[in-house]
Amino acid sequence: MNSLVFSNMLHRPARTAVSIIGIGIGILLIIVTVGLANGSLRERAKREANVGAEIMFRPSGSMGLTGSEVLRLPVTMGPDIEKVEGVAAAVPIGQASVSSKEGITGSRLLDGVEWEKYAAVAGLQVTHGRKFVDGKDELMTDSAWLSTRKEKIGDKLSVYDRDFEIVGTYEPSAGARVKIPLSTMQTQLGAEGKASAFFVKVKEGFTPQTVGDNLHAKFPEDQIILTSELEELYMQGVPALNVFLNVVIGVAGAISALIILLTMYTTVTERTRQIGVLKSLGMSKTKIAWTIVQEALLLSLGGIAFGVLATVGLQYAFAKWTTLTVAIDPSLVGTIVVVGLISGMIGALYPGLRAARLDAVEALNYD
Repeated sequence: MNSLVFSNMLHRPARTAVSIIGIGIGILLIIVTVGLANGSLRERAKREANVGAEIMFRPSGSMGLTGSEVLRLPVTMGPDIEKVEGVAAAVPIGQASVSSKEGITGSRLLDGVEWEKYAAVAGLQVTHGRKFVDGKDELMTDSAWLSTRKEKIGDKLSVYDRDFEIVGTYEPSAGARVKIPLSTMQTQLGAEGKASAFFVKVKEGFTPQTVGDNLHAKFPEDQIILTSELEELYMQGVPALNVFLNVVIGVAGAISALIILLTMYTTVTERTRQIGVLKSLGMSKTKIAWTIVQEALLLSLGGIAFGVLATVGLQYAFAKWTTLTVAIDPSLVGTIVVVGLISGMIGALYPGLRAARLDAVEALNYD
């Protein structure tokens, strides 16, 4: 039986290969779309959590983590926050999103920082060039961001519809990849003396949870977020994303089922005489239908393998030539295998039943 299935697949190698590639592209669509969305969010969350501070202090009523909030916290709150038991330092930061023609999403997140204070907490080191000067149209980026865009120190980058000079790079990557002086951001947004949030560094001997409780007691109206929880908050912060990803999975599954249906229907039509010979030799309807289903399942498995391998290759390409991250979740791959196999069985159902119901005499006379 297995030799018959394989011989059927190898009888039309080009069609078999095209079918596998077509299914694989559907699998690739699912894994890359889901992986790119989740990977980008997780990668940003990890960079936000890599600032060296254990707590993010934000004003009451803040919504989301996209940089769309106005600067509302007075920078002068910093000393008051530092008086809370267990707080070692409170560093103000401004976050804003600006339009970007280069970015895939059409926007770019900026951090407005006081370099000395921010770098001390986050452990940043200038790797090339120099730090920016407060109040000037200058910026710094992490090394990976500059490298993938083939930019260099001294080049210009459009921010707020004017050119900012790239004066230096830093390591490690933390927060937004592009940083400008906080004072420049404040002036641009008409929010002098204001910040989006404070990064709070916890003293040794204190836990983030304890200090967070202390801050909440002193500032009950403001938001206290542990940076260790940012990844989960990012994933929950876009409720429509999961709906979109589920739709993508459903569409890709439907495409795979249609490819299988078309392939197997054509196969049954071409092999009508062969099916008649098998029936005349005593093969049962069940075995004939199962042969068709087996072939469909093998095509599905081939498509799944092709899609996963292509995704790994694409993941490597993204990592090498861009700053995008594709997160391949093992549970997602397991879901893809199940969806692919179910799609293959559904696609083979009608052709298999049609083959099983063929009359042996008519099939032998089929031209």
